[in-house]
Amino acid sequence: MNLPHPPPPDPAAPRVVVAEDSPLLRELFVDALRESGIDVVADAGDGPGLMDAVARHRPDVAVVDIRMPPLGETQGLRSAVELRAADPRLGVLLLSSQLQTRDLFTLMGKDGRGVGYLLKDKVAGVEALAEAVRRIHLGEYIVDADVVADMMRRRGGARLPHLTQREREILALMAEGLSNRAIAARAKVMPRTVEAHISHLLSTLDLPVAPDYHRRVQAVLAYLRGEIG
Repeated sequence: MNLPHPPPPDPAAPRVVVAEDSPLLRELFVDALRESGIDVVADAGDGPGLMDAVARHRPDVAVVDIRMPPLGETQGLRSAVELRAADPRLGVLLLSSQLQTRDLFTLMGKDGRGVGYLLKDKVAGVEALAEAVRRIHLGEYIVDADVVADMMRRRGGARLPHLTQREREILALMAEGLSNRAIAARAKVMPRTVEAHISHLLSTLDLPVAPDYHRRVQAVLAYLRGEIG
């Protein structure tokens, strides 16, 4: 029986390396992304294989399981940190079956762009995974709500009373990488209300002058590090 071939990748689609130690999951991720038009150029089952695949193929995005051989635990995260240090333009989407936020701030660096962290059992299907990859390629960030909550529990630093309670709530939703429309739906307010709150909180916080999206990411990172809120 001849099985259908996946469609050819969109020429504008990101070039991706998939790193996952489970052969079954790795094949599923690769097939799912290719079915969605993503150009998967290589895959790997351990940290050294990931490093080699990125060096050989120079992808736009690496989709990385946090727990991989040879060290287990946070091998994938550590490899991703090393890869981003060598090439900050490389997007990284971390996938994990459990919360592992150690070294995540190091991966995010100074601006957090092009970084995502999703829990495997909360990825809502093939298109959601492909959309996450595309957003990472565009320089956005995506962080699962449970990861945000865990980072908030671990965070240090002073709590400064710069923001209203509503602005703190919206900033927490921004930390998940939600769009203004998605924030409005979650907070049960109008999109223009969200825009007004974000505009006010960005002007309230002492952030460097930069395009609005960059300042938005700066605000999120400061929030997660405990520097505001």
